[in-house]
Amino acid sequence: MEYRILGRSGVRVAPLVLGTGNFADPTPEEEAGRILYRAIDAGINLIDTSNSYSDGESERMIGRALAKGKRRHQVLLATKAFYRVGAGPNDEDLSRLHLIRACEDSLRRLRTDYIDLYQMHRPSPTVPLDETLGALTDLVRQGKVRYIGTSVHPAWKVMEAIMVSELKNYARVVCEQPPYNLLDRRIENEIVPMCQAQGLGLITWSPLAQGVLAGRYARADAMPADSRGARRGGIYSERITQPGIAVGNKLVGLARDHGIAPAQLATLWVKDQPGITAPIIGPRTLEQLEHLLPVLDMSLGGELAEACDKLVPPGGAVASFFNSAAWMKQRLI
Repeated sequence: MEYRILGRSGVRVAPLVLGTGNFADPTPEEEAGRILYRAIDAGINLIDTSNSYSDGESERMIGRALAKGKRRHQVLLATKAFYRVGAGPNDEDLSRLHLIRACEDSLRRLRTDYIDLYQMHRPSPTVPLDETLGALTDLVRQGKVRYIGTSVHPAWKVMEAIMVSELKNYARVVCEQPPYNLLDRRIENEIVPMCQAQGLGLITWSPLAQGVLAGRYARADAMPADSRGARRGGIYSERITQPGIAVGNKLVGLARDHGIAPAQLATLWVKDQPGITAPIIGPRTLEQLEHLLPVLDMSLGGELAEACDKLVPPGGAVASFFNSAAWMKQRLI
């Protein structure tokens, strides 16, 4: 397996990242531990979570599993802060007050002395970026955080962070974490070129488009009861569209014609796109993880890449996976 450099950090990460958004909801702790250990044994070394996943229980599960197996030194831990985690007026957003408190809470839940990658989960509409970057820089200088990053930020906001950091000698973001799959390719218009020009890594989420690209759904108005769209509703169900399902069905046929599983092809397509450091896979079961691990050593050929481009053209979208970002307007083809 070829490890990839994360932005300008010099840190090497596997071409797949283990996402833990399913830990505790619905994946039980014993199964989550098996998934975590198997991923590490397979060479995956970046584990992504957030303080908002299952009210912090995802972080707790990771912390307990790594402590039990004494495997903290084998992984890079990435977590995030922004979303509301309490009832108080300062229990959300990117203020100094909230970020420092949120970081301390994540360190306790993860049972670690430091976080390898601490990410702003969404851009703040109210807190000055100067305050946010100043707080994150203090956490880096205190040794509680190694690197900082952004998640679901517009290209101009990431550039603003880079310029403020350079002007004021703050810690510089090393990566952005946007949604990216064959149904929503809009990051190719501005975010990917910006990251390539500025030397930023791209850790992307939802390569399977919530299972649409694996043939999970037959109709947008009749979701399987155990699917994420049905279980969680809201923004998750909004991402399941009939045009997206039509593309998913075509990808399933394309994958079978080339002797590859649809979920593997969808993940491989993201992994081998220009500028991408690694897609985040979020298996619900150990079986799902095992199914995707072969992608670590696969390569996307030119013929398959061209065939995928015919399904949804570069920069286009037939479903919105930015629907949790107020700054992104839906422009679907």
